[in-house]
Amino acid sequence: MSAEPPAAAERLVFLDALRGFALVMMVWNHTARWWQDRSMGWPWYYSIYVTMAVAAPTFLFVVGFSLPLSLGNTSRDLFATLRRYAVRGGRIILAGLLLNVLVFPEDPVWSNGVLQTIGFGVIVAAPLGILLQRPPARYLVLGLSAAVYLSFGWSYDALSAWVAEHPASSRVLFFEFPPWPWVALMLFGLALGSWWVDADDQSARDRYMRRMAVVGLLCIAWLFAYDWWAETPNRFMFKRDFVLNNHWTPRGATTVWVIGMTFTLMALFYYLAEIRRARVTWLTTFGRTALLLYFVHHLIVLTLVNQRWYLKFNNWWLFGAADVALLAVLLAVSRSWIEIKRVLRQRFPGTAALRRA
Repeated sequence: MSAEPPAAAERLVFLDALRGFALVMMVWNHTARWWQDRSMGWPWYYSIYVTMAVAAPTFLFVVGFSLPLSLGNTSRDLFATLRRYAVRGGRIILAGLLLNVLVFPEDPVWSNGVLQTIGFGVIVAAPLGILLQRPPARYLVLGLSAAVYLSFGWSYDALSAWVAEHPASSRVLFFEFPPWPWVALMLFGLALGSWWVDADDQSARDRYMRRMAVVGLLCIAWLFAYDWWAETPNRFMFKRDFVLNNHWTPRGATTVWVIGMTFTLMALFYYLAEIRRARVTWLTTFGRTALLLYFVHHLIVLTLVNQRWYLKFNNWWLFGAADVALLAVLLAVSRSWIEIKRVLRQRFPGTAALRRA
């Protein structure tokens, strides 16, 4: 799930690999939710919490981080660029609504989901990305990102009361990863991606990622030190975070950990893919087709295995084997789709939709 990646020849391997890793974490999270139950105990609970805290924030951050890269490849026509990204964001929103129809027919079609938030974020962030040629504007976007998140925390009690009183409307505005506050993470990535664009040689990019790794590791270490000092009673549990409309948003110290994990993973995949030149082909394949796989894995994990076949894998060995088999199926789907697009592009080279798919 990406906003508008550069052309295939210009794709950054580490970003695709990072998207692919986030997709694997998301698949694990969903299979744990729908293929297991509470009889699996605390390891099951923690696997759901940690994979969710890694997968969704990574996707949203990378969407924002990637926008300045693709904006640099667009025309200088401001209105044409804005229209292009408005259409792109609108398509992602429509894709989220289609997913509701296909996978969650029992819920209102207008219920928010992570795709709707990504689409809305693209529409909002693209105009800001055009303005981020100068560092002062980037600091303003960082401040806006912090304001969006902090205002959500300050309004949490009032929002909880509003959600209870407006169950229908709240599904549009405050359901799965709602735009307020999750767009803040995309704006955060947008500003940092703008600085990355300025790093126009290998040594500058290496320094950028080394700094990101240091900050990320310090954030992770800080959480454990803070929990030890504060004697936090609910560590790595939903109870320590915001839960609005039965959906999770990190609070306080967890937010620092989420940022730390995102930074650390980005630096790690940069090291593996861009410096060590490690073969992470299967992850990059997942990353290049993340939107398609987001649809397909829902249909397999929930609609087919859970709701049609009523299967449970309440044994860790069976669960692991089932997940590996699922990832193999998804990899085959991903490779097939990439090959189909390649053939179609050769036959219809002027089709813009195929270039963006």
